[in-house]
Amino acid sequence: MTSAQSDLYVQVLEAVPSCERVSRLVERFSDEFARAPSFVVRCSGRVNIIGEHVDYCGYPVFPMAIQQTILLAVAPSDDNLLHIKNVDNNFKPYKCNVLTFSIDVPSIGGPNWYQYVLCGIKGVIENTTPNGVVPRGMMLMLSGNIPPASGLSSSSAIVSATVLGAAYLHGATLNKQTLATISAECEKYIGTQGGGMDQAIAYLAQEGCAQLIDWNPLRATPIQLPSNAVFVIANCLSEANKAATSDFNQRVVECRLASRLLAKQMKLNWRDLSRFADLQKALGLSLNEMVALVQTNLALDVYTRSDLLKLLEVSDEDFSEHLLTPNTRDSQTFKLKQRALHVFEEALRVQQFIETAKATPEDCIQRMKTLMQQSHESLRTLYECSHENLDRIVKISEHLGVGTRLTGAGWGGCVVALCDGVAESERFVDTLRTEFYAHIPKAQTRNIASLCFTTSPQRGAEIYSIKTRKEICSPCA
Repeated sequence: MTSAQSDLYVQVLEAVPSCERVSRLVERFSDEFARAPSFVVRCSGRVNIIGEHVDYCGYPVFPMAIQQTILLAVAPSDDNLLHIKNVDNNFKPYKCNVLTFSIDVPSIGGPNWYQYVLCGIKGVIENTTPNGVVPRGMMLMLSGNIPPASGLSSSSAIVSATVLGAAYLHGATLNKQTLATISAECEKYIGTQGGGMDQAIAYLAQEGCAQLIDWNPLRATPIQLPSNAVFVIANCLSEANKAATSDFNQRVVECRLASRLLAKQMKLNWRDLSRFADLQKALGLSLNEMVALVQTNLALDVYTRSDLLKLLEVSDEDFSEHLLTPNTRDSQTFKLKQRALHVFEEALRVQQFIETAKATPEDCIQRMKTLMQQSHESLRTLYECSHENLDRIVKISEHLGVGTRLTGAGWGGCVVALCDGVAESERFVDTLRTEFYAHIPKAQTRNIASLCFTTSPQRGAEIYSIKTRKEICSPCA
């Protein structure tokens, strides 16, 4: 390890942390590969407090890193092979050549778990291996306690952890912003057209603060939350893998089409304006003015494919090849107005949330709760990405005066709830146990504490160098 690497990476610790999960991972790695790992990467999951489905449109989001993590033990191998294993035996191991592997996502069921690891390695190989350095074989073993397909960024945490681990092993000296950018780009190898929030918070998180993440250039501004704000995460126990269906990419495409159609109507170079934030900048309008523009110019509740071919003056081949994604090329209908209204109004809610947090007026918690409730209603009705289980939890929270919204892509997964103090959070968790989880058969075989829990902002990704046994404190539980 060089001093330059220590300075540029998030944090490289010359010790194995006193964490049971890390110890088990190192022991299991040593048993499987007959050697100790060179280092362990820790990368947190995240919860997005507000600002859903706006990052890929160019608008700021407000996430924080959570206590649930991906741990990745890494060592070089001398056989040009990638040996990828998981401490959970339910996930089958995988082996391939580092020089020739490809990422072929199954047409049904979404990516295999190890393909997220391959995404990170491919991103490093194509973007960071310095001065023609030949990619090295690696031994990797993963341990994760982020619930999969729950909206807490388990898949992106795997990709980000792998990017950091592979870059470090190859000696690439990268700053956090570059690591986040590469991680966001390489997740597209499995077909997910995300906006970079998950990867940004993975590297840029700070303990004790949520982060306002903005783009172009990527930057994070730590925002101190009111001292009595307590966040609860509750899993609705309906999994939603955004890479396994076209639902997520359909929304991305609808936003891009809405931006382009508005740009064409305003006589701008519409092909270059696929993001709402870029369109807004080109027009020089406020967010409120963009809402009015949508309401005036996007007249149809549903646009057909033929409608858009006519309005954009393009051929079906051009439309399919250049304006859609591979898994949306058969789409025939598009809800442009609804998606655009959600994005502009959600971007406004982020602004208002941050302004309230900074000013901390006497009723700041109540104002924040109201914004989160409005966010969920918009996601439910305009973006249509909620789920009946999510809505049930939100309905329960409303009776308790808790501000709750879905977090992550939606279609299942988790809610994030804002409570005013510990007592209110405990009352909320207890009520969910009796009024929600008691009626979900799947919950009867699960530890409720892993499904519904309070959380606080954690720090970003770290590397633990396996050199000494000195114990240090670490939030990787």
